[in-house]
Amino acid sequence: MDAKTFDKSKLPSRHVTVGPSRAPHRSYYYAMGLTEEQINRPFVGVVSCWNEAAPCNIALMRQAQAAKVGVNEAGGTPREFCTISVTDGIAMGHQGMKSSLVSREVIADSIELTMRGHCYDALVGIAGCDKSLPGTMMAMLRLNVPSVFMYGGSILPGRFRGKDVTVVDVFEGVGMYSAGKMSANDLHELECVACPSAGACGGQFTANTMAMVSEAIGLALPGSAGSPAPYEERDSYAVASGKAVMRLVAEQLRPRDIATRKAFENAATVVAATGGSTNAALHLPAMANECGIEFDLFDVAEIFKRTPYIADLKPGGQFVAKDVFEIGGVPQVLKALLDGGFLHGDCITVTGRTMAENLASVTFNTNQKVVYPVSNPLSPTGGVVGLKGSLAPEGAIVKVAGLKKLQFSGPARVFECEEDAFAAVGAGNFKEGEVLVIRYEGPKGGPGMREMLSTTAALYGQGMGDKVALITDGRFSGATRGFCIGHVGPEAAVGGPIGLIENGDIITIDADKGTLELDVDAAVLETRRKAWTAPPNAYQTGAIRKFADQVGPARFGAVTHRGGKAEVVCYADI
Repeated sequence: MDAKTFDKSKLPSRHVTVGPSRAPHRSYYYAMGLTEEQINRPFVGVVSCWNEAAPCNIALMRQAQAAKVGVNEAGGTPREFCTISVTDGIAMGHQGMKSSLVSREVIADSIELTMRGHCYDALVGIAGCDKSLPGTMMAMLRLNVPSVFMYGGSILPGRFRGKDVTVVDVFEGVGMYSAGKMSANDLHELECVACPSAGACGGQFTANTMAMVSEAIGLALPGSAGSPAPYEERDSYAVASGKAVMRLVAEQLRPRDIATRKAFENAATVVAATGGSTNAALHLPAMANECGIEFDLFDVAEIFKRTPYIADLKPGGQFVAKDVFEIGGVPQVLKALLDGGFLHGDCITVTGRTMAENLASVTFNTNQKVVYPVSNPLSPTGGVVGLKGSLAPEGAIVKVAGLKKLQFSGPARVFECEEDAFAAVGAGNFKEGEVLVIRYEGPKGGPGMREMLSTTAALYGQGMGDKVALITDGRFSGATRGFCIGHVGPEAAVGGPIGLIENGDIITIDADKGTLELDVDAAVLETRRKAWTAPPNAYQTGAIRKFADQVGPARFGAVTHRGGKAEVVCYADI
């Protein structure tokens, strides 16, 4: 594409490159080796969450370099930068997890500030781990400049004694070890082979769930979410993403033109159909907030309720992301759903074509057992279910993929933080049939809404995963399995019913009906409420404190600003 195609007078980068008054600004670009012709092109931010914190992110800079090639070949000038990423697998099970959800906001904010500060005209975003995917897409929707998202790819499955394994097997191995079901030597052998390459966790956990969302919502090129991180095919998708963003600049097709209400419904459908992470019920409302679209937990849950579960993926099923790639990738899931009438085929995507047009040449692969047609689903309703009731007036969420029973009732055993619950589980200080309640872990109360994978995996490793239920105002990892209910709202720290539970209270969960009830008389609860005071919070400074002060309810995505509805001037129009 010829750079002369682009009219700089209508692009944000004119503020730093055009006219005599911008001579000082241009001098900086000459200092970095740019030519006058390159300075006169559109400037494209190429952001990745590259770091050496975890395998999720280690391959992202390589892919960013490939995206820059695509931008340059299509007539743009790429400007690479990095943002942070907090990797949940390492942050899990200790105070570090309080940083996880906060990092989603920091990622979005830092991309926004870099783009605003340097007046870039478009964005290619490459992300690899959990919060970095929604954080990057939130920035795209907030800025509303032409943008293409690309997933950095999943890790290859490990092999342990003839079976594919993921990091979740290691987390569950900790529980097996504590229960005397695995030796220290076996656990060490498992940890050494579980994660054999670069890439994000391989099951249908949060990273792969949000990667599928990126294709389903139309912000990523078809098929780009599929190939594992080590595969060189990822680089070709990166080049194509760089070229695609330049076409979007030429056409001025923007993220909010793509991420419509229908597109969000498509995204939620894919989450339910694949037994995806419950975190999607947090991230989709947060992304919608950036567009000014009302799409909360209950909207997501309504779609979950009517969507068939068709992908047999871990943690509830058998397969991992590499298996999806080998049978045709995310387009296979989308094709099955479109043919079954569960997707809006008229939604525009970053290809410039509609979802239906993108899938017109895709033939559903019938010679595989990873993704089923909607006429023969694993179950008729989605792998994720929304709940509401006296214990959760503002909703809650549970992953039911792989669960054998959808009802549970039992006495509460209450813990005031995750550490106390994990210690009790490790010591066997609980009983079969109980409902373990972990509270004061919500967005404000945590602060930071921690995930509880260490505790849930330990329960499963002990063989107790389906013999107790666990409820929290915090979150669960996409890797969690078992009867685990998260996002309970209102959270305990703001006086929600979960903060009023006492040991022995009967809690009843019905994931079939979508209810979560606390069997305590309203008058008794009111007496408890009058005696209740919020416990002191040790986090009074820094980013986590700022998050606690600004964050809203989980129902609306735990967002920290008013979003697109309150917008006066869009960055893309400066």
